Amino acid sequence: MREEFEKLVAAGKISRHHVDPLVVLAETGYCLHRSWGFGRITQVDTVFGRFTIDFPNKAGHSMDLAFAADSLKPISRDHILVRKMEDLNSLRQMAAVRHLDLIRLVLESYGGKATLDQIQQVLVPDVITEDWKKWWDAAKRELKKDGHFVVPLKKSEPLAFQAKEVSLQDRLMSEFRGAKGLKARLVIAGELLRNFADLGDGNAAVTEAVALLNTEIVSHQRTLSALALEAIFMRDDLRAAAGQGPVEGELATKDIWAQVDHLGRVLEQVPAPKHKRSLQSFKEAKPAEWHEALSGILNTVTAKLCSECATLLVAEGHLDSLKTSLARLISQHQASSELLLWLAKERSDTFADILGPEVFRAMLTAIERDQFNEKKSNRLRDFILDDQELLVELIEAADIEVIKDLTRALQLSPSFDDMDKRSLLARIVKHFPSVQTLISGEHTRQDAALVVSWDSLERRKTEYNELVQKKIPANSRDIAVARSYGDLRENHEYKAAKEAHRLLMRRKSELEAQLVRARGADFTNPRSDVVGIGTRVRVTDLAANHAEDYQILGAWDFDAEQHIISYLSPIAQALLGKKAGEEVQFELEGAKRHYRVDAIATYKPAAEPTAPAAVHPAPPLPSAPAPDVSAPAPPA
Repeated sequence: MREEFEKLVAAGKISRHHVDPLVVLAETGYCLHRSWGFGRITQVDTVFGRFTIDFPNKAGHSMDLAFAADSLKPISRDHILVRKMEDLNSLRQMAAVRHLDLIRLVLESYGGKATLDQIQQVLVPDVITEDWKKWWDAAKRELKKDGHFVVPLKKSEPLAFQAKEVSLQDRLMSEFRGAKGLKARLVIAGELLRNFADLGDGNAAVTEAVALLNTEIVSHQRTLSALALEAIFMRDDLRAAAGQGPVEGELATKDIWAQVDHLGRVLEQVPAPKHKRSLQSFKEAKPAEWHEALSGILNTVTAKLCSECATLLVAEGHLDSLKTSLARLISQHQASSELLLWLAKERSDTFADILGPEVFRAMLTAIERDQFNEKKSNRLRDFILDDQELLVELIEAADIEVIKDLTRALQLSPSFDDMDKRSLLARIVKHFPSVQTLISGEHTRQDAALVVSWDSLERRKTEYNELVQKKIPANSRDIAVARSYGDLRENHEYKAAKEAHRLLMRRKSELEAQLVRARGADFTNPRSDVVGIGTRVRVTDLAANHAEDYQILGAWDFDAEQHIISYLSPIAQALLGKKAGEEVQFELEGAKRHYRVDAIATYKPAAEPTAPAAVHPAPPLPSAPAPDVSAPAPPA
């Protein structure tokens, strides 16, 4: 092919510096393009001066020879991409039994090193067809034992192959000695600990590592106490792995805690996985005062650390003092957003007596306070928006007036933008419809006062008192008893009691919304020239030519035998204000009805012996068959 390309140079179709790259491309038959990826050269046309190349998404692509020489990189037949095309089955067999050979092939294909992402991208899913993570974990263990591979500590750094074999212990100890700073040294010490079983002489490695760590601990004990604690934990773990004991005179965790002035600040600097161990070491170092110190930092640390502190306090029998501290911070609106975030995430029945409407008030205050601090995050606000149940759970046990007050506070709060605020308000309205008027400013017929009979009003009041004084307290006792049975996740009695609690609280809210609007009446002396509340009316169903009698009373009144219906029922709403002789049309149970008002009279209770008052213009109404209507549901 070189002669053919030389002829093209002579003809002026390509430059001389294109010849060598074109010869290599033609001989190997495979290439890489920076945008189109791997390609196979299927035809070399020296007459028209072009290559025909199959790329993954551009089959049969034609490319000018000069352009190909400048833009294509030739690859050998040993390259992993070529092997995948020509002999995929052998690669799959290699992946099954010879992990290191496959990884070495990938590394050599990319110049001796490649990142984990590059390795995964080239092998999955064609070569590694099943669980990549499982395969890589097994391969990684072999890589660390083999002296030819350099496995980086960070995933973003490349894995490398080296011809000279270096043992795992020699490599790790070399990196440990050369590490810049205690933090970097702790990372490599962690590798020593994880690979202790594969070290040639683990005891010697641990002895050297512990000596270096002890020197670092002394120099960091005052300036970087959190890092010194980590180093002590690592030192002790290495010793435990090697079966070695402590050395007399070396620093321990109690020595670090003895000189710490800001407990919360130090704990925040410790990595989250070490929080529990750090707290335990503090408890052992300060047996008389640790619980007070932990309660004192709850309002200054992150939600994750709050959780660890609270867990330790509860486990050691300090629940009551913890709840007292929480209640004080919440009632005084001094609780931090991180403390409230932990409480919102926790939401366990351990703190059920604290989780209430005041928590939401404190949340609004904390979020507003954080708006003036650029360093504070919006995690609490985001959690309130994301958790669809939180807001309702916090306020569900409150009186309706408290809920209305919280609704006003949310409306006025600058903590949420308009769209987020509408979303939160909608959650409140869904469970407590009576607050709708606070949001919309509209007063529909259902939102106005309810005219009710004195008897029905007393019945509702009796139901409310029974609910508040007997049923809800009894349910609270059932919850407490069920909670004592243990694991709440599998506690069916507890779940049933909590579900009953939700139903009782919803009914309580409904009754409060109804009673606050109810206006008792005895329906005496109503007008008799038009249909109104407290009147008897005879109508004729014009479609069936059938006469019916109705007594229109209060919102909660219905008695089919006495022909009593609520003034809020569909038929009563159609008749109100109509005179004798007028006709009305309305829908009832999905069907259109056409009625004529025949006569109107004032209502008299059935027990009274007096005759009905005179009607206008019809005579007193005779009894009629019971109307075929359904009682209206109590307004929400």
